[in-house]
Amino acid sequence: MSLPERMRDRWANRPEPPEGKGTVYWHALMGRYPEARLAAHAAQSVLGKFDGFHLTPPEWLHMTVLVAGSAEKIPREQLAPLLDAARTALDDVAAPDVALDRVLYHPEAVMLTVEPAASLRTIRDRVDRATAAVTGGTVDNEATAAWVPHMTVGYSTIDQPAGPIIAALGKSVPTHELVVDALMLVVQWGAERSWNWELIGAIPLGQAALRDKTTV
Repeated sequence: MSLPERMRDRWANRPEPPEGKGTVYWHALMGRYPEARLAAHAAQSVLGKFDGFHLTPPEWLHMTVLVAGSAEKIPREQLAPLLDAARTALDDVAAPDVALDRVLYHPEAVMLTVEPAASLRTIRDRVDRATAAVTGGTVDNEATAAWVPHMTVGYSTIDQPAGPIIAALGKSVPTHELVVDALMLVVQWGAERSWNWELIGAIPLGQAALRDKTTV
């Protein structure tokens, strides 16, 4: 991803769902991990010195794995079958070891990469297929192949030069490593910045390996 010359207001021309409307997401909730919070703090302590950023609250740090669709198109009675389908699809997938350190800049956000991407793309692919099977949607292989797993630490809220921000934060923060041990199905209600999330359920990762250990 090339470095932007300017930051812009993420929400200036982005329609946001009104109160009562929601979007269904598959997230890894990174705020559960102390290591992810420390990595985010390293970046946010710099971004907080600049005007024009909405910093992700520590408890809502996340890696979006897949946008499943609107809550209107995925009614509540489909959410339990969606969890069951994804749980089956991910049963033999190991919980990936990841690292956060590289900074990504977008005109609308500053992010930390979650690497390596290969194992995370496997999770996204499995979840995409499970979601499509339940909702009648389609699988987007190209989007999965191009997906860069990341955790957003700050959203831009004004137009300003990106250069001073990039110079201050740089291209990396101290490396923090963790194991992504669960995937969550979440409904985000209303505007993005309201952080009005409803946790529908969680799928532990690495369950096949745990079963193998208990049967030895």
